[in-house]
Amino acid sequence: MEPTSTENRDFKKIVPALIKKGIDNVNLSMFDERSRMELLNATGEEYLKKGKLLEAIKAFILTGNKEKLTEIGDRYTKVGLFNHAIDAYRLSDNKEKLRIMGNKCLDGGHFSEALKAFKILNDQDMLNKIGDICVEKSKIDFAIEVFSNLQNKTKLVELGDKCINENQMAYASKAYELAGDKDKLSKLGDVLLKQGLLSAALKAYEHADNQMMIQFIKENFSDKNLGSTYI
Repeated sequence: MEPTSTENRDFKKIVPALIKKGIDNVNLSMFDERSRMELLNATGEEYLKKGKLLEAIKAFILTGNKEKLTEIGDRYTKVGLFNHAIDAYRLSDNKEKLRIMGNKCLDGGHFSEALKAFKILNDQDMLNKIGDICVEKSKIDFAIEVFSNLQNKTKLVELGDKCINENQMAYASKAYELAGDKDKLSKLGDVLLKQGLLSAALKAYEHADNQMMIQFIKENFSDKNLGSTYI
């Protein structure tokens, strides 16, 4: 049922007051459900006109107005605020827009935003693809995050091996730890020990629960020699 002309006039009087006070600070319990929804939608529309998108989102969340939430996502997209756009599309449950945004961000090298979009979609294939692209582009932090979230131990071990070959020992350790591969961690400890990085080697052996090598380092090297760590 559409609001009557009298209700429309009443809304025009109330909306400015709501905007001035903020919808978080007003009590609308005296209105029936339909009137509350109409009033909040009218307030959201006014916020949109004023360019106050965060406030508009609050109003449209309360009314469950997915169409308007999608419109806000489109506005954020136009001005390059992809993170905010993804949030709006998530709130509107617009999976099509989320996928479009995820691909757009991936193509543009916005890996954090692409990762966020495809996480929401729970798209395992695209998340693995993002991880592989991050590895190719040496975005190791992102790659580790992706493969860890996917619990893809095979990819984490492969990434750890790559990091050792490129002398990125801290990343290698993190990848092996997340993969739970104690054998690889012990081998990393061996590499670090040969390099004289005693403290780092000890940490690797500890993560590997390699008691023999832990005892060997602690009993044969003084504390002052354990200061070396990852470079």
